[in-house]
Amino acid sequence: MTALSVNLNKIALLRNSRGRDYPNVLQYAQKLLAMGVDGITVHPRQDERHATRKDTRELANLIKHHPSAEFNVEGFPSESFMALIAETKPDQCTLVPDGPDQLTSDHGWDLHQHATEVTTLAQQLNHMNVRCSVFLDPDLEQVRLAAQCGVDRIELYTESYAQAYGQDNQHEVLARYREATKLATSLGLGVNAGHDLDLHNLKDFLTIPDILEVSIGHALTIESLEMGVGQVISRYLEICASAA
Repeated sequence: MTALSVNLNKIALLRNSRGRDYPNVLQYAQKLLAMGVDGITVHPRQDERHATRKDTRELANLIKHHPSAEFNVEGFPSESFMALIAETKPDQCTLVPDGPDQLTSDHGWDLHQHATEVTTLAQQLNHMNVRCSVFLDPDLEQVRLAAQCGVDRIELYTESYAQAYGQDNQHEVLARYREATKLATSLGLGVNAGHDLDLHNLKDFLTIPDILEVSIGHALTIESLEMGVGQVISRYLEICASAA
């Protein structure tokens, strides 16, 4: 079974667009947890254009009352971000190599250049008792380097799979993710996945064994507008429950 962590950034973005606390991110998280999701994810960027530091603190407190659920905070490991992690101590911190002016995460770490930095960050998170995950492309050499950095998990960036889904190269692209997952698992790393996974492409992706968690937000929010959040969450949980 694969855990479903719902990314609330788009809910926060809707709230921020009107200058009111509506929709309320905390209340939305409570609703999702009541529906049985396995976790909540936020990515508090430096400009706070969607999830904020305040959201992160409030959600951290909320998850403490839901021991079966996990809180994942992802983002670029700036000094202020790492201070927020030290304060809130989520179950998992996913390190993402994106700059403050980047629209969305669009690549994994290049550990040829950043291995020393990521190793230090992994040690810091270990001392905080926070699981360390790193955002990674499905590149075997990067997986090997990640294992050497002392991280606990990798999160495979799934944009190339989402773009290939339904195209002639779908199986070829999916095979790269399968190989990366197999290698990571053999090296003792847990494997998460996320970015543009949706109700259409998730089932095929989860034919890959040992995907521990998927983090889904953008597509899930749009699908909820079309079908209703209850139906959408139910369908995602069903797919994740039947995962390889």
